[in-house]
Amino acid sequence: MRLLVSWVRDFVGVTATPEQIADTLALRGFEVASIEPAPHSVRPPWSPQAAGPDAVIDFEVTANRPDCLSVLGFAREIATAYDLPLYALPVASPASVGQPDNRLRVTLDDADGCPRYAAALAAVRPSVSPAWMTGRLAAAGVRPISPLVDITNYVLMEMGHPMHAFDHACLDGAELRIRRAAPDETITTLDGINRKLTPEMLVIADASRPQAVAGVMGGATSEVSAETRLVAFESACFQPASVRRTSKRLGLKTEASARFERGADINAPVAALERALALMSLVGAGTPVGAIVDRYPSPRGPRQLSLRRQRIELVLGVKVPDADVQRILRSLGLSVTPTSAGWDVEAPTFRVDLLREVDLIEEVGRHYGFDKLESTFPPMVAPAAAPDPRVIRDRQLRQAANGAGLTEAVTFGFVEHAAASTFVEGDAKATLVPIANPLSATFDVLRPSLLPGLVDTVAHNRRHGRRDVAVFEIGACFTATGGEQRRIGIAWTGAAEPEHWSGSGRQVDFFDVKGLIETIGGVLDVPLRLAPASIPYLVDGQTARVFAGETAIGPIGVVTPRIVESRGAPRQDMVIVAELDLDALDTARQPRDGSVRPLPRFPAVVRDLSVVVSERLSAATIRGTIQAAAIGAPAPLVSIAFFDRYQGKGVADESVSLSVRLTFQSADRTLTDSEVQQSFDRVLAALIHAHGAVQR
Repeated sequence: MRLLVSWVRDFVGVTATPEQIADTLALRGFEVASIEPAPHSVRPPWSPQAAGPDAVIDFEVTANRPDCLSVLGFAREIATAYDLPLYALPVASPASVGQPDNRLRVTLDDADGCPRYAAALAAVRPSVSPAWMTGRLAAAGVRPISPLVDITNYVLMEMGHPMHAFDHACLDGAELRIRRAAPDETITTLDGINRKLTPEMLVIADASRPQAVAGVMGGATSEVSAETRLVAFESACFQPASVRRTSKRLGLKTEASARFERGADINAPVAALERALALMSLVGAGTPVGAIVDRYPSPRGPRQLSLRRQRIELVLGVKVPDADVQRILRSLGLSVTPTSAGWDVEAPTFRVDLLREVDLIEEVGRHYGFDKLESTFPPMVAPAAAPDPRVIRDRQLRQAANGAGLTEAVTFGFVEHAAASTFVEGDAKATLVPIANPLSATFDVLRPSLLPGLVDTVAHNRRHGRRDVAVFEIGACFTATGGEQRRIGIAWTGAAEPEHWSGSGRQVDFFDVKGLIETIGGVLDVPLRLAPASIPYLVDGQTARVFAGETAIGPIGVVTPRIVESRGAPRQDMVIVAELDLDALDTARQPRDGSVRPLPRFPAVVRDLSVVVSERLSAATIRGTIQAAAIGAPAPLVSIAFFDRYQGKGVADESVSLSVRLTFQSADRTLTDSEVQQSFDRVLAALIHAHGAVQR
């Protein structure tokens, strides 16, 4: 917002320099972008000749303060800061009573999208904009055009309320109708572009066609010109969400839309019209015709709030005198009534940001002075809530993944439909959750899986020359059938470990990721097992499903080369991924045994066993057979470790030689050779019986 200091002095007699004003407002939360010398301009006839240098201060206004997108809004802040009175508008408003002129009909069809619409007619006569008006507009960054347009822009910058002027002769049926656009309806806006409208867009139409996009821009067919002799001014209030959605869909950002989409004052339209009509008479551009038409079906009053002095002290950490609280709030335009505990406050409709008690406390703190707030520790009125167990769980998982050499990634919760559907099993249409108002076509659905983002992360790194990529992410996923789920995802390609002079290194494989999955299971005290599976986006034969008990909690496998290439990584890259449902893992967790067992005092006995079995047998199956056979054996079996796998000469086709190391140990005695041999024989017999194993 470009603020001309001499314009502010129309409302508040501040004599401070522009630099002092900028510093004062900066201490009250307004960021100063720049201060520039003011261009030469003539003062309006009513402007007081107050002393003080002039300048243009460019302020950054946050989205929650649309009232400060105006000279009046900043004048109110300056009056409060310097404890000065705020003057009323210096030009008397014309009477708005009497009968509306029958040459203009206003019909409000959509009171939700437009809760208030006011209009007025004025007879136009040839004139030029005075130098003081064009000078002020130019200083505010607005290009002067013509007297009628300059008046609406002047009111916009002064009061912060957008207006529009229609050439009455161009309105079919002498009507202004506020309605939704019809299907396939179009309008040529003032910038000369023909725009297609949709039924969700609000328009201002005459009897046959749209004449303006509500809250955004007017139409070219009713643009005022030098031939205009009767003008229809509009001043309205539109629903912020409707204007924001329309502005985005049309790719059209204007001074009007910037204010309406933040929230305009619903009680400003008539005042803005009166100001425009008064300026019109002042500069000799025309005279009002009839009374103002005001369509306001559901009037709104100020918001009722309560403010407690004890709460002010608790939040700010300092006791603010009652007189200062009342002075600050009243100077900001609020109505204040003292009560025993504090004050009843009425927040005016132009302060759309004042919704709660803490908002009032912020206003008091801003103008009382943040520099007066002492450093205090807030009192503890209640014990802190226990931390969410999921926070501790996620921290443990991050430590485990980081310890395995992976880097945490944070990807978008919104993903492209094509990428999301690639990683969906079954009917993608029934699974995906579309976004009603997406930011763009690349963010049109909620992610059903962490894998699309992680695979894209791998591809991004590979395009930038990084060969080895190992990433993980913990985040929420969304499906139409399962709702929200918390998951951990892994994507790994390249080397399994950093290069070192002592060895040539090796590429990551399925078993590296399998080991990490088992580590995660160990962290959460959930035994995990893998079973072969067929999943569309993973390579057959290098794919499995992870189970906790009998519950499937996610896939693990190699992404198909087609998908790898389609996401932008080299086709030959082997990208191994895994994803686990953390909510299901929490359900499967067993209470941790808190007992402590001493280290074994008696020696262990190690026996190696080599057998030839079918290559189709999984290691987990063989391990399960060995564990079952060792139950009740004389020598307790405490460890099973596979240490060799061989296929080739001396081993029949479709068979494999496996070597497993068995460790026997008792906690209460030294085992005898006889006990160990009996246990070993039981294991071997079970393998022969169950799998046709042959001992080598």
